[in-house]
Amino acid sequence: MRANHLAVVTVAAAAVLAAPATAAAASSSESASAASAPAQELKLRKGLTLYIPIQWEVHRFGPDVVQVVTGKCGKPRGWGTPNCDAFYVLGPSLIKRGDEGFRRYTGKSPFYTSSGVLPCPFNQKWGESIGPKVKRGVRQVGKGHKAAHNVWQSRCISLSNGKTKARFTQREWYLPKSKILVVDQWNTPGLAAALRHADWK
Repeated sequence: MRANHLAVVTVAAAAVLAAPATAAAASSSESASAASAPAQELKLRKGLTLYIPIQWEVHRFGPDVVQVVTGKCGKPRGWGTPNCDAFYVLGPSLIKRGDEGFRRYTGKSPFYTSSGVLPCPFNQKWGESIGPKVKRGVRQVGKGHKAAHNVWQSRCISLSNGKTKARFTQREWYLPKSKILVVDQWNTPGLAAALRHADWK
C-alpha cells in the first residue's frame, strides 16, 4: 500500500473511532493527522480499490451488492438491511432499477428501489422519504475519475400520519461509465476521504 493511502486510512479509522457528533466535526476529522491504524483494501468493480479501516466488515451479496458495515448491525443482508450502520457499493443490476424499482438510476432522482414506501434505515416502524431537496456536485474518486455527487435531505416518517420522526441525508456517488454507485444513509465518517484517495488498478 502506498504511503499516501495509508495516511488516508489512518485518518478514516480515526474519524470512525472518534464518532464525531456533527458533519462539520466529521469533515474536520477526515483531514486531521492521526497515529497509524490497521487498514484493509476493498477491491471493487473495474479495479476500484478503497482503503478502509480494518474494523469495517465487508459483506458481498452477488456481483452487484457490497455492504460495508461500519458500526452496529444485527444481520447484514444487503441493500435495505434495517438498523444497520453501513454504506453500499452497488453495480449494474441495482442501478438498472434504482429509480423507484423499475427505472434506471441516473442521479436525477434519489436511489430508491421501490414504488412504495421503504422502511426507515434506523427504525422499521417508520417509512423513508428521500428528498426532494438535493445538493449536487462532482467529486473525485481516485485519480482520473469523477463521480456525480448528490446529497438528498431525507426523513423518517410515521406510517400512520406522515409526521417526521427523524431526519438524515442520503449521499450518492455515481460513476456511470464504470457502473458503480455508492450510497450512504449514515453520514459515514471517513467514506468521502476513502473515495477521494481510491486507486484504480
